[in-house]
Amino acid sequence: MTAVKHADEERIGGWTRAVTARPRLSLLLALLFTALAAVVGSGVADRMGSGGWQAPAAESSYATEALEKHFPASQPNLILLVDSGGATVDDPAVAAEARRLTAKLAADASVSGVSSYWATKSPALRAKDSGEAMIAGRIAGDEAAAGKALERLAPDLRGRHGPVTVTIGGPVAVQHELQTTIQEDLLRAELIAVPVTLLLLVMVFGSAVAALLPLAVGVIAILGTNAVLRGLTELTDVSVFALNLTTALGLGLAIDYALFIVRRFREELAAGAAPRPAVAATLRTAGRTVLFSALTVAVSLAAMLVFPQYFLRSFAYAGIAVVLLAAGAALIVLPAALLLLGDRVNAWDLRRLVRRGRVPRSEPGAGWARIARLVMRRAPLFAIATTAGLIVLGLPFARVEFGTADDRQLPAVAESHVVQQQLRDGFPGNPGGAIHILAEGAPKTAALADYRERLAELPGVLRVDGPVRAGAGGSAYFTVLPRGEAVDAVGRQLVHDIRAERAAFDTSVTGTAAVVEDTKSSIADRLPWALGIIVIVTLLLVFLLTGSVLIPIQAVLLNALSLTAMFGAVVWVFQDGHLSGPLDFIATGDIETTLPVLMFCVAFGLSMDYGVFLLSRIKEEYDRTGDHRGSVVFGLRRTGGLITAAALILAVVMVAIGTSRVTNTKMLGLGIALAVLMDAMVVRSLLVPAVMRLTGRATWWAPAPLRRLHARIGLSEGGGERVGEAGGDVGGPRAGEVAERGLVGAGAGR
Repeated sequence: MTAVKHADEERIGGWTRAVTARPRLSLLLALLFTALAAVVGSGVADRMGSGGWQAPAAESSYATEALEKHFPASQPNLILLVDSGGATVDDPAVAAEARRLTAKLAADASVSGVSSYWATKSPALRAKDSGEAMIAGRIAGDEAAAGKALERLAPDLRGRHGPVTVTIGGPVAVQHELQTTIQEDLLRAELIAVPVTLLLLVMVFGSAVAALLPLAVGVIAILGTNAVLRGLTELTDVSVFALNLTTALGLGLAIDYALFIVRRFREELAAGAAPRPAVAATLRTAGRTVLFSALTVAVSLAAMLVFPQYFLRSFAYAGIAVVLLAAGAALIVLPAALLLLGDRVNAWDLRRLVRRGRVPRSEPGAGWARIARLVMRRAPLFAIATTAGLIVLGLPFARVEFGTADDRQLPAVAESHVVQQQLRDGFPGNPGGAIHILAEGAPKTAALADYRERLAELPGVLRVDGPVRAGAGGSAYFTVLPRGEAVDAVGRQLVHDIRAERAAFDTSVTGTAAVVEDTKSSIADRLPWALGIIVIVTLLLVFLLTGSVLIPIQAVLLNALSLTAMFGAVVWVFQDGHLSGPLDFIATGDIETTLPVLMFCVAFGLSMDYGVFLLSRIKEEYDRTGDHRGSVVFGLRRTGGLITAAALILAVVMVAIGTSRVTNTKMLGLGIALAVLMDAMVVRSLLVPAVMRLTGRATWWAPAPLRRLHARIGLSEGGGERVGEAGGDVGGPRAGEVAERGLVGAGAGR
């Protein structure tokens, strides 16, 4: 016993000693950190924006900022829709009340560029049936300042005013309603996800004590990330949409990592290890896997930093923070808690209440072993059928149409959406789809007139208004109303035609269609860099884990293949509008341009998360036995149930996020839930074993220089060594693992 104890102590590394030296102090510090993070991160949503889809350096962004500065009336962000209540907007009583409202809005210091139908008699500001008309203005300041001004102005402007009724719309109202809706939906998602997750964890672990540990890690990650985001709002713009990712990944990854660590700790205890050596063995094996997994997920999310849109960058900020905090809590706080709990981690086994009188199940994981052997016996069939099926599911994405987020993200009953929809349907020329052209460089009157004539002759132009000048000899702008929708093919082509039209002065084009085209161009320019970062770093990290040249390539290709169903479903459901009724959203015929990038980075990282869990156990067994087929069976047997449970729990969290009333959030939640389930239940369970069977022992090949490099710096788990195993022999095979090798069979092919 003394020799075994001495050997156990030798296997306890420096990291284990550091995190378990004073476990009570570690837990106290974690509690203080969580409390401080809760205070610092409170109210973070109020400081976030709801835009960020545009590229700041794009031509359309420059033109928008210049027009806002010099021609605020050209870029109204507040619309008052005045309903005459059955009369016409030219009725004297209606006109008098409308002029009073116009003067009231213009008198507010935060509003500039106020105009109305009653002041200009512009037909663009009057409904086709003359029953409604607009008052337009611009609230100055950034999104936060404009939102606060709207909250102050709206109660006095909204509602009944004598013979008229006023409803409020415009971009600032849409953004404010988006922000409010997202906050409400996030709270509801958390109220759904947390109890369901706890129930599933109890079903997975049996022990209520063990089930609470992943939730504790998740709370630390979520609150810590909120504090990080709160700090970032002092330095840069951060999108409120990132809070959804914080909750989803905070719970999802915390559960993944804690599941893996707690499960391994319980295995070590069951094999006879004392708590401290069990923690050491867990950190040396599962802990390294968690660290490696966190790096791969963080890299996938960090790739979004190459894009200029703060919408995408915000998800990188939130994702990196929540991944590192979840991994940190799992590798620092959780080991301390496990050391103090010891065998009590199995306390409060609620499953025994339903196990009484039942015949004991077969050995855990036996079903997954049978699946693995079946797949490998028919490897070509499973590989071809699975690959073909995933490709077919992804085919709808070949006809994706890109657009930009607008009021139709909101529920159909949202006030700002109702106003914007009425502007589209009831007003001439779809004013929301107007293209604005800024003319600079002291343009001459004759040159402006000539340019206007040439604009009016372009295909797809309904009307050209302007030029409107900023004083004699100053800059000017034109407004072009296209035929059709704001971002349809005609509008997008018109942007290119206008930009190709030569002028005797400098021109810059903006408007909804211009923003979409610039966003697409910006993403296309940066996408190769983002993909390159993800692929190269993933190849490197998987090589460091496995020492193989082929496995990293397999990992990248199979991960990408696992996402096809998600992208196909995004187009079939959200672009084409299938299931729009049951899912309660408004189909716009396009997908917001940045969403596929975001979903790819998140889903690819999560797929690598599960891939690492499976590969680490396969590699561990292969290092021990050299049996290729037996190692694949062993890996799936040990992790199949774990990965499936983790995927189901993460899918529950993402579906809870997907209950949002905001379409983009719904798309993100449901799409990633589908990707996670397809990866865990199809790719990891069927395609990976089939492909590894087809590649055989060549799976583990690497040239001699790379083998030597991996031997020096590789991150593979601890060579299959164990602590406190049967018979007291440190590093010997456990009885369960001997049984597994017996089930695989001595004749298993290699």
